[in-house]
Amino acid sequence: MRPPPECRAFTSSAVEAALSRISAQITDPDIRQLFANIMPNTLDTAIAWHSPGKNGTRDYPYTFVITGDINAQWTRDSTNQLLPLLPYAAADASLNTLIAGLVNMQAEQIAAYPFANAFKPPKRSGLVPGENGWATGDRVYPPFDLHTVFEAKFEIDSLAAFFKLSTAFWRQQQKEPDRLLDMGVWRQAVTVAVELLAQLQEPTFDSALRLTESTVRFVRTANTPTETSFGNGRGNPIRRTGMVRTLFRPSDDSVIFPLLVPANAMLAVELRALADMLDKTGDATIAGRSRRLAEDITRGIYEFGTVEHPKYGKVFAYEVDGYGSHLLMDDANVPSLLALPYLGFVEATDPIYLNTRRMVLSPDNPWYFSNGSFGILSGIGSPHTGFRN
Repeated sequence: MRPPPECRAFTSSAVEAALSRISAQITDPDIRQLFANIMPNTLDTAIAWHSPGKNGTRDYPYTFVITGDINAQWTRDSTNQLLPLLPYAAADASLNTLIAGLVNMQAEQIAAYPFANAFKPPKRSGLVPGENGWATGDRVYPPFDLHTVFEAKFEIDSLAAFFKLSTAFWRQQQKEPDRLLDMGVWRQAVTVAVELLAQLQEPTFDSALRLTESTVRFVRTANTPTETSFGNGRGNPIRRTGMVRTLFRPSDDSVIFPLLVPANAMLAVELRALADMLDKTGDATIAGRSRRLAEDITRGIYEFGTVEHPKYGKVFAYEVDGYGSHLLMDDANVPSLLALPYLGFVEATDPIYLNTRRMVLSPDNPWYFSNGSFGILSGIGSPHTGFRN
């Protein structure tokens, strides 16, 4: 059940109207109640702090969205929490301001430290920060501020999620699209992120086989290998492919091979959308860099991120390293191989995607489960939840 009205964190008239309209069309009472619980859940429970700013001033809105029971904001999760509500923002100025506040909050966080996957609330919010007992012992480069960063696992889809929310919000604004956005901080965040992604295209060894300088490292002492990174924190070696390396998957588990194909696919899509936005805001230089980066990544995916499978034909690999090593699997967390059409990277009828889909929805995907405890359920799981979940 939903919290009572007085206990809801934020209420949108447009979302409530849509909820009533759609619920009236659902005849099954259980599904109707499930929908009524889910659709407004982020607004009901996860808006931990919102400052709407002041009209006609440089006081911009800010919004801090928690993921669940932890008082911290994941960049990827917060985008996915508010993005489905964006279509209703055109009819509700307060909801529009709320979403603009999340764009500004993400920009502020990424401009300060683009390597993190999750952040603590800003001091001005007055919120008590969530505590991450692991973080104090993590050995991370570049170092981070424990007062602002909740966790410093570097995941390239976090930056893609920031681009996705920014461009989707900007496109929807009919007049003065950047009126609610602190474009100075936003441009700083975008520039930092694009420059970082370009650096992470570089190989582990140069042409003389000398170890190149690492851009990001993460080491954690833990009893599960998915909580730390290979190679003393820098990840397993890669060759230059055009794709961008990452240390962690969207599940927050470490990668085996650092070129995570579905995350790179999402990045390519969102970099193109970012370039289109930057063209219109007059930022031609960074627009050009974003577009070239998207082209490099796309070319790299098709050249190095596809594999000829003996049973399914050409498929997209989950992870590769540019040396020829590849991992054939999928993970339920998005970005995933199954979600490539949803991400906008391919059409649902794409032959390589269809081959990949057949593979990942079969026992040839090691993380596909079927005929388990309930007998009728099947689907893709995750190393994050293990064999019994």
